[in-house]
Order: sequence, then structure tokens, then C-alpha cells
Amino acid sequence: MPELPEVETVKKTLEKSLVGLTITGVDITMDKIIREPAPEVFAHSVTGKKITRLGRRGKYLLVHLAGGSVLVFHLRMTGRLVYASPEDPPPRHTHVVFRLGNGHELRFADMRQFGRIILAPARELDRVKGLKDLGPEPLGRDFNRDFLRREIKRKRVRLKSLLLDQTFIAGLGNIYADETLHRCRLHPERIAGTLSTREIASLYRSITDVLKEGIANRGTSMRDYVDGDGREGNYQTLLRVYNREGQCCPHCGTAIARIKVGGRSSYFCPMCQKNP
Repeated sequence: MPELPEVETVKKTLEKSLVGLTITGVDITMDKIIREPAPEVFAHSVTGKKITRLGRRGKYLLVHLAGGSVLVFHLRMTGRLVYASPEDPPPRHTHVVFRLGNGHELRFADMRQFGRIILAPARELDRVKGLKDLGPEPLGRDFNRDFLRREIKRKRVRLKSLLLDQTFIAGLGNIYADETLHRCRLHPERIAGTLSTREIASLYRSITDVLKEGIANRGTSMRDYVDGDGREGNYQTLLRVYNREGQCCPHCGTAIARIKVGGRSSYFCPMCQKNP
């Protein structure tokens, strides 16, 4: 699933092409991709609207339209949102096409069909399912050492599960949670509330550093992810532990191990990330 760095990269690549353009029509070939309103109402409502700006909240991409409405995209597992020329053949599993005033298209493709699009009033974004319960942005002002220290001391859950909890921190997923924990040398099964003040400070730095690196390298392309121009990211070449079971830890040389935490695969170094 695209995580914060991937969605931020899609936002950055699309906004240079989309802002100022008008949606002249919408082709919907799979109705369930449109969560709300009904597909025919959706198509009518966005046609003729100018794209004013793009934003992101956690793993959600926000496309703001003139008149005060917002297109909310959740790419889920295999969703792609790409700006393209109509001369380029649409990829398989293209379910929604926004036609644009300059003759180009914004295409939403999703092989596994888990992705969703919502049209909502901007003033009601905090009521949209999925958005309304998100925790703070890990690169925003509300997420700082004091917040993390105050909140983590209350948690009696395992660190990996906590980092994946979108109501605690918005935007982290499996890849960046594993990379974060390796960076600060914390075991994924460590109980969050047992961390010392120094370990919490290290966790905070690791979260922000890993996410910034992910964005700087245009995200991680393992299978399906591409940015708004259709290009793969580069961060997969810098991963230290994720999906590297049996390979050497870049810090100590120990073989990377994989365990299940909360039903999710977690990659870590048994030497660097011991569970006290």
C-alpha cells in the first residue's frame, strides 16, 4: 500500500500538471471505486470544476476544486493515479478517467479494486470516514517529541502495531515502520510504554528522518507504486530491513529476520533490535 512518502510524491508530481485545469468530463467503468456520492451524481458534480490545489492527509490524496469541494483518493493496495496523454493507451484495470481542459487525462487504475474516491465538501473533510480519525501528521507541527513522549507512555501495545495505527500517527505503513524501528534499534514487539525518554527521542528522530528520506527518493516501488507521472520511486534501493529476510544487516552483518506482529510481516535485525 502506498504510504506517506508515496502519496506525497504523487501529490508533488501531479500538482505541477493539474492545478488550474478544469475537469471537462469523467468516465467511470467500475462504479464501486466511487464511494460517494452515486457515480452519476459524482460525474455531474465534478464536471466543469477547476482544480485549485492538491493536498495530502496521511495516506489520502486531496484534490481541491473550485466551489469548495474536494476529491479524496485512497490508493489502498494497488491504486495508481497518473496524468497522461489520451494518445497513451490506458493501462489495464483503469476504472476512472478524468478528462481535462488541456486535452490530457487523470487516470485512476487499480488491479485489486480496493481503492476508493470520494467527493466531499471541504468544510466536512473532518467527517469523512477514514479521514476523521487520523492522528497527527508525522512531519507536521503537532507531532513532536513532547507529543510522542506523552502519548507513548500510555500505550501497552507493541511498537510495530502502534506505528501502524493511523489514529496514533497518520501515514506510516509496513515499510516505513520497519525501517524506522531498525534505525532506532527497537524491537517491533517491544511494548511501547516501556521506552525510556532517550529511546522515545530516538524513535521520533527515526520516524521523521526515514519519512523525509522516502520523500526525497520519490517513494518505494516494490510492485505497483508509480508517481503521478508514471515513474517508479527509488527508495527500495536504500531499504535496510524491509523485505530483506536472510540478507545481512547493513549495520552489524546479522541476517535479517521476519516475524508476524499483529498479523503483519515485520523485518528486523535480531542483533541490533533486541527485545529486553
